Amino acid sequence: MTRTPLMPKATAVWLVDNTSLTFEQIAEFCQLHVLEVKGIADGDVAQGIKGMDPISSGQLSRDEIHIAEEDPSHRLKLLEPKVEVPEVKTKRGPRYTPVSRRQDRPNAILWLLKSHPELKDSQIMRLVGTTKPTILAIKERTHWNSPNLIAQDPVTLGLCSQIDLDAAVKRAAARLERERKKAAKDAPAGTLLPTEETIGVAGIAEGESGEAFEPDSAPEPDMATSLAREARDAMAAPEEEEEAPDVESVFAKLKDLKVSGEHSDDDTQD
Repeated sequence: MTRTPLMPKATAVWLVDNTSLTFEQIAEFCQLHVLEVKGIADGDVAQGIKGMDPISSGQLSRDEIHIAEEDPSHRLKLLEPKVEVPEVKTKRGPRYTPVSRRQDRPNAILWLLKSHPELKDSQIMRLVGTTKPTILAIKERTHWNSPNLIAQDPVTLGLCSQIDLDAAVKRAAARLERERKKAAKDAPAGTLLPTEETIGVAGIAEGESGEAFEPDSAPEPDMATSLAREARDAMAAPEEEEEAPDVESVFAKLKDLKVSGEHSDDDTQD
């Protein structure tokens, strides 16, 4: 990349006024046309522009100018800057859409919403140069031309390139994958099993080898577990209704007791 002096026209004005350099030398150094430099010398071009001294600004040295004045074939060279000036990166604005293509944007937005629902609204805005209210209207089918919209590929419509579309889809897929992994990581752990399944041993249990064995072969539960199980069984068992006493059987028993008592008294008298 060829470096050019700051304010090339103002520098050319100063070189024309203060040096005996040729028009070709000044034009090549300032990245101007020879006729433009000649117009500056004639006063037809750059009227009202104040010349800028390239020596005081550190772009040229006096020795370099003297050498070029003595040798018309010598080409002026910029001095190396003493301070590194970082390149200013301007924020990329919305994509410009030609007037002839602007009526196709709703169709392209509809195609992107149907074919790539993973794309964010901001990505669609950058791809086709639209606005968020337009995207929302097409999503909710409140767009003024919604019944006549036909989904069309924005690449074939010339609204974006296939490279830009593929890059946007790839970024959206990577974002969804990160969100899925984060959701799986933040998911709550499984619930605890009931107490009957963790403490009680009932039925046939399956051994470590996969073969079934009888409960007798299972380890005996401790005393607290046994007492808890007996209490649960007693509470679960239905209460038995007590039978009403039979009056005749009661009198018969009393009579037998009286007779047996009299016989015992006779035996004692004998």
